[in-house]
Amino acid sequence: MQHVRTIDREGKPAALDVAGVSHFYGHKQALKDVSFIVRPASFTVLLGLNGAGKTTLFSLTNHLYDTRHGAIRIFGHDINRDSGEALRRMGVVFQARTLDLDLSVRQNLAYHACLHGIGAREATARISAVLETVEMSERINDKARSLSGGQMRRVEIARALLHSPPLMLLDEATVGLDIRSRAGIMATIRNLVTTRGLAVLWATHLIDEVDEDDDAVILRQGEVVAQGRVRDIVQASDCSSIGEAFTRLNRTAAAEAMP
Repeated sequence: MQHVRTIDREGKPAALDVAGVSHFYGHKQALKDVSFIVRPASFTVLLGLNGAGKTTLFSLTNHLYDTRHGAIRIFGHDINRDSGEALRRMGVVFQARTLDLDLSVRQNLAYHACLHGIGAREATARISAVLETVEMSERINDKARSLSGGQMRRVEIARALLHSPPLMLLDEATVGLDIRSRAGIMATIRNLVTTRGLAVLWATHLIDEVDEDDDAVILRQGEVVAQGRVRDIVQASDCSSIGEAFTRLNRTAAAEAMP
């Protein structure tokens, strides 16, 4: 699949540019020549079944693993050669819960602010602002362990926003949440794209989290099998919905992989 490198009308680079990335765990290949971009101020869905390679790709993008095959750039900054600048432009919400349960919401966020070199006075202001954004201001002094799963996730989103990154990566952010919590978190993230121009890469296996106006990258067993606007993927697959297209693409890819 051809990778098209794009810039916006002002000549700025893509928010996230994944170019020809492959990754191996020993002799097992987890990603194979993965290429796509996330445009600035856009919502891009990374759609794939469990085991498709989404978390591996997130780990490479966060520089938890070195990218040995291909390149990953965040607003033009290579994650290997210029990791500090790249990571400063990105906020991340991992699938696993990462709050310290014995600390309050305020303390969890203050610790993160310190890691980013944000001074105490500035951190106080930013913590108030991001908690208001995710509608968690009233829980600022509560210990993390007292929060529901959806509330914990909102605090993790607030934490990822503290250093004002222009790109946000969320890996299966709604797993294990009830329908109402899932809908609320989706609405919050989509609103940030619209109102703040945030670029978002949203990894999921849940079809109902995908809108027809979204950009999408469909990943199957470490390979990109389709990418583009959701409505275009549906049309190109000769299907009536993204759910049908997703199922067909996975079946087609599986059949082609058979000897």
